[in-house]
Amino acid sequence: MKKDYALKMDHNDPIGFAKNHFFVPQRKDTKVTYLCGNSLGLQHKDIKVYIEEELKSWKKNAVDGHFIGNRPWIDYQEEVKSMLSKLLGSSQKEIAVMNSLSVNLHLLMISFYRPDKVRFKILMEKNAFSSDRYVVISHLKSRNLSYEDTIIEVSPRDNEDSLRTEDIINTIEKNNDNISLVLLPGIQYYTGQLFDIEKITEECHRNKIIVGFDLAHAIGNVELNLSKWGVDFASWCSYKYLNSGPGGISGIYVNNKFHRDFSFPRYQGWWGNKIETRFQMNKNIDPSISSEAWVMSNPPILMLASHLASLNVFNKIGFPKILEKGKLLTQYLGESLESLSSYGSIFKIITPSNRGSQLSLFFHINGKKIFNKLMDRGFIVDYREPNVVRVTPVPLYNSFMDVYNFVTNLEEII
Repeated sequence: MKKDYALKMDHNDPIGFAKNHFFVPQRKDTKVTYLCGNSLGLQHKDIKVYIEEELKSWKKNAVDGHFIGNRPWIDYQEEVKSMLSKLLGSSQKEIAVMNSLSVNLHLLMISFYRPDKVRFKILMEKNAFSSDRYVVISHLKSRNLSYEDTIIEVSPRDNEDSLRTEDIINTIEKNNDNISLVLLPGIQYYTGQLFDIEKITEECHRNKIIVGFDLAHAIGNVELNLSKWGVDFASWCSYKYLNSGPGGISGIYVNNKFHRDFSFPRYQGWWGNKIETRFQMNKNIDPSISSEAWVMSNPPILMLASHLASLNVFNKIGFPKILEKGKLLTQYLGESLESLSSYGSIFKIITPSNRGSQLSLFFHINGKKIFNKLMDRGFIVDYREPNVVRVTPVPLYNSFMDVYNFVTNLEEII
């Protein structure tokens, strides 16, 4: 592990200036190195400006703020969707900005989990994020279906840490007559594995199965091409790699092939009505021919302002440049960790090469104790049971020297 390499990379970093536009947590006696963007992204300095602009509009214009001002609230989400479309690889019409991730998964399951007597099973990973599992369980209970009879779980092979795409595909093929829905993450929260969304979607469609993805750890972290891949639906959160603030607004993607299909159920509200007829207050809804049809209420403008400010960073810098630096940062982290004498005996990396910025370190011994010592030294990472420390150098605000200092301190602690 060479310090000179880190210094050289930082000196030549074409987007290194971006980190100066983020607030890093401060401690009195310890320099903080933030490596936890997989959990909550840092605050960009423009966010306050964007929020204050809407507070001023509210103060000055009150209800007229919906229709006048720098960014009228009635279509505020359109600029947000324009930027999101570049990160998702989709059209704007396939995106709606709304709610939180778990709420959106509930709403999407109402529409896309349509079991019958033969096809009623749901394929998920065995180690799915708890909230996704709770969403699914609640839907099964509402339909008087049992978890044991309905859920098909896929998991890594014995003595392996990540799922093989071939095992997912083989499980789909084996159960294709009974599967109604496949629901998987884009990136697995515990291991950091990036799933092959394109191949899984192709296999599902070959067997006439609906497929959806939780993109919480994927959006803003890896390249996505949802429209090209033909993904049926997806949702995400905005507070991780998108840096839109704690509990930041979520969004949904619904493939445009469903926009004119009114044969399936959908919970509705007045904001899902076409904007041209929304204020006519008709007895029956005139649904938007887009993913906006799933929107129920007018959007929370202050949350959208925070979201827009953070997305504008991606827009100004360019997502390809961010992705390029992210790959180099995480590669440097991985190679540096593997060079330590303690690698293999004390800890190992369980994140495969198909990944985003996150590396998950599995500690054979003293994982929680080592995590606490890292935190004491100012390295903000996070710990997930069992025995994993997740480390995420985010290209927008982390440097190669951040990685160097983390690995150096980890070696001293061990």
